[in-house]
Amino acid sequence: MTEPLVNASLVNYWPLIGVAAVVLGFALRLNPALVVVAAGFITGLAAKLSPLEVLDILGKAFTEKRFLLLFLATLPVIGLLERHGLKEHTQAWIARLRGATMTRLLVIYLFVRQLLSALGLTSVGGHPQTVRPLVAPMSEATAETKHGTLTDDERERVRAMAAGTDNVGLFFGEDIFIAFGAVLLIQAFFADNGIELEPLKIALWGIPTAICAFVIHSWRIHRLERTIALRAARDAAERASNKGEA
Repeated sequence: MTEPLVNASLVNYWPLIGVAAVVLGFALRLNPALVVVAAGFITGLAAKLSPLEVLDILGKAFTEKRFLLLFLATLPVIGLLERHGLKEHTQAWIARLRGATMTRLLVIYLFVRQLLSALGLTSVGGHPQTVRPLVAPMSEATAETKHGTLTDDERERVRAMAAGTDNVGLFFGEDIFIAFGAVLLIQAFFADNGIELEPLKIALWGIPTAICAFVIHSWRIHRLERTIALRAARDAAERASNKGEA
């Protein structure tokens, strides 16, 4: 019987306390940047690193990944567009389209987001630059045009569904892109265990999962709109009944 490669008794689990710090900080609704930095220090100190070594690691990570902060440059532009009525103009435009429904709109966005992510174009879309100023207002407008004024709860659920649609499209679409980090990570894991796989084969096996995700989320979108439609129908029936009694 072969000996285990790693003695479990020698593994230091204390650095995992940083994960608990992140969960606790987010649960208390503290500043996310402060929570992440504090969790990094907690993890580093638990791993017996000095404060200077932790700072060195954080500094290297920031300088090497600073290109990820480029999306911040879009935020002032989006803010100016919203200030000058982008949301209102979008809602007014979508309200004039005949045959438009929230389900059709979000399913089309899901398909496009998933397709572009599969081609590696993950930055075409996203919460700050697409969902908040465009997709969410358009979804609200189509729902209200079709079913009347939304309740506060329904409005929040529509916005959440718009954000979730972007997440699903991105997550399951990028797994099909052969140069995506997760695909290469899977390849490296199998290679370390003596199994050689081409990234293309791994990406192709992500297609069935992406199709299932598309179908399931499309059904969830349809179910939400159906719930709104049923509520609107009940309200209309109650108003007609009250009017008849009067």
